Amino acid sequence: MEEGKMDENEWRYHGEGNKSLVVAHAQRCVVLRFLKFPPNRKKTSEEILQHLQNIVDFGKNVMKEFLGENYVHCGEVVQLPLEFVKQLCLKIQCERPESRCDKDLDTLSGYAMCLPNLTRLQTYRFAEHRPILCVEIKPKCGFIPFSSNVTHEMKHKVCRYCMHQHLKVATGKWKKISKYCPLDLYSGNKQRMHFALKSLLQEAQNNLRIFKNGELIYGCGDARSPVADWRELAHHLKPFFFPSNGLASGPHCTRAVIRELVHVITWVLLSSSDKGRTSALRPGLQGPRVCEASPFSRSFRHQGKNTPEHSGLPKGCLLYKTLQVQMLDLLDIEGLYPLYNRVEQYLEDFPEARKTLQIDGPYDEAFYQKLLDVSTEDDGTVAFALTKVQQYRVAMTAKDCSIMIALSPCLQDASSDQRAIVPSSRSRLAFSVSVLDLDLKPYESIPHQYKLDGKIVSYYSKTVHAKDDAMMSTRFKESEDCTLVLHKV
Repeated sequence: MEEGKMDENEWRYHGEGNKSLVVAHAQRCVVLRFLKFPPNRKKTSEEILQHLQNIVDFGKNVMKEFLGENYVHCGEVVQLPLEFVKQLCLKIQCERPESRCDKDLDTLSGYAMCLPNLTRLQTYRFAEHRPILCVEIKPKCGFIPFSSNVTHEMKHKVCRYCMHQHLKVATGKWKKISKYCPLDLYSGNKQRMHFALKSLLQEAQNNLRIFKNGELIYGCGDARSPVADWRELAHHLKPFFFPSNGLASGPHCTRAVIRELVHVITWVLLSSSDKGRTSALRPGLQGPRVCEASPFSRSFRHQGKNTPEHSGLPKGCLLYKTLQVQMLDLLDIEGLYPLYNRVEQYLEDFPEARKTLQIDGPYDEAFYQKLLDVSTEDDGTVAFALTKVQQYRVAMTAKDCSIMIALSPCLQDASSDQRAIVPSSRSRLAFSVSVLDLDLKPYESIPHQYKLDGKIVSYYSKTVHAKDDAMMSTRFKESEDCTLVLHKV
């Protein structure tokens, strides 16, 4: 990043989350990621540099070890000319969603992260004229708590995502409850996975976005913006998935194109591009494999059928690896919170120990090795409590990461290539799979997670579950008047 070569007009707004903003280069396959802060909160340049370096180290020494080097791209910290950063900030301001403008881009330190643009193929040097499609999925938590520390029986039956949906709609975050359930996607059963992906496409919220040649074409740019039309999406997808029935337009064409997209995504999610690598984790217990609130499961129950058994995920695929890391949440937030308080009490007595406990880094090999201890027998020590707290933070990171699937049609002469290929009905597609949003979740967020968990379960139990019980009770009362009398013949 040489000063003479930095031109803000070569970069465009790409997207942002709660804590960072990303711009993409117009020609090169790179993005810059800047930190964001509230207007009244300033950090020194040294603190920002350390924060960014911690993100890089955590990706390199922890998440790359768990998920595999083919999936994790750590990037590097770069220092940029301050004038370039200020001009860039002014240039992109009008493109930012209003709901995200409560925080400002860091324009004072000059530090940012330079990363590959994951909306592009990562496996080879692609030709610029070739169309590139990228599907970003935020799958969320793929298991139901199995810990004996859980006090709310509902948490053993309904997944966190499905419960949280009701609270989000009630508070105006979203207008409609999604039919998507993470357990369906993580089931490994193609029927359930297809249903989950179609549900995401119907109600994307912020769990699915689709890019074409690096431009967002589908999904919510803002929490309040409506979901795009399937017909418009199908129009964008036709160059990749032209229907095998030959239809060029109409509802049948749209359905065929969407069906092909879902088939290809499922195929990629179940594939492995990290052969020969096995997970270092061996969590023993597992909760129920079906969420009672999943519309897919409910429809099968209404038909008097059992939900198709989960087929299991191939051990080399990214979904399997991600689920293994999520299951480092061995105690649930209910079992973890007392351990967090134990660490907090120790830090009150010995505040200088925060550094030696590696709460704020460095995230090195020693930090990673401690995460592999999956024992749940509490010996009353601060060391045990700290290990569980750190495992929980890593698990929460895996629960909130995004999977990026980039696809591009193969050229006619691609038969000799060694690239990963997924077959579709009319063509073959080169693909790459990457993981995004792998920042370690903050230690300080644990009390918030504890309160939020209670709020989610309480709201779901009082409203949705109570309504279901009332409906069942009505059905039983209606059936009380019906008596079957058998006469002897």
